[in-house]
Amino acid sequence: MFKGSIVALITPFRDGLLDEDALRKLVDWHVEMGTHGIVPCGTTGESPTLSHEEHGRVVEMVVDQVGGRIPVIAGAGSNNTAEAVALTQSAQKAGADAVLHVAGYYNRPNQEGLYQHFKALHDASDIPIIVYNIPPRAIVDILPDTMSRLAELPRIVGVKDATGDVARVSRERLLLGDSFCHLSGEDGTALAYNAQGGNGCISVSANIAPNLCAKFQEACLAGDYDLALKLHERLMPLHVSLFLEPSPAGAKYAAAKLGLCQAEARLPIVPLTEGTMEKIDAAMTHAGLVN
Repeated sequence: MFKGSIVALITPFRDGLLDEDALRKLVDWHVEMGTHGIVPCGTTGESPTLSHEEHGRVVEMVVDQVGGRIPVIAGAGSNNTAEAVALTQSAQKAGADAVLHVAGYYNRPNQEGLYQHFKALHDASDIPIIVYNIPPRAIVDILPDTMSRLAELPRIVGVKDATGDVARVSRERLLLGDSFCHLSGEDGTALAYNAQGGNGCISVSANIAPNLCAKFQEACLAGDYDLALKLHERLMPLHVSLFLEPSPAGAKYAAAKLGLCQAEARLPIVPLTEGTMEKIDAAMTHAGLVN
């Protein structure tokens, strides 16, 4: 089972190109800081603006640099089922431990269409699949009954839940049981999600505060919700400020402030306004990440 603090990794760029040195250093930093897993090429990794060649290269490099120390869950989602199959097979060939697949954004399939999409991915590969349910971006919602059908497929092993419905995990656990992996896709609601049976979070804030996010998740897994609440409150301003403008501009600005990589993102993501930078600076100070 995948659990704990799993970072939705930013993809560092320099002068418009993939910054391979920074990417490898980021991976090592996350392992050293206690991150429990890495998701390269997700939305936070700017997958929509990566070429297929870059996408494959990022996954290969992360798998290579991790060297089996923690799980790698490669982003492989697309609203084009054939493209999603190709990305899944590429990630499997690269040695990823699992793949993450978003629901069918833009073309808005019904529940049967969603089921058939994920079943096709399942049948075309031998790698575990985590379903990414994010109605605010994809418009469509994978309903609990459909998730239950998907969970019957042996290689569909979990969900990244960014529905905003903190009760969803309880509803799904009643249908799916304990063997399915329930991961929050929202840092700000991860405490409530875990309290109702979640196993962890695929986190944006972990790009900036990996050790705090790991300790927070470990406290939740241990049932120490007094400590978890204290850590949550240290992190909450960061959770909020990183999303004041379109992501991952905030995470990249904060990463640059820590000297991890350049703040550069690809269009249509643009640099932050001064006011947002100041709010992120204050949040990083509140969390104890900078003086």
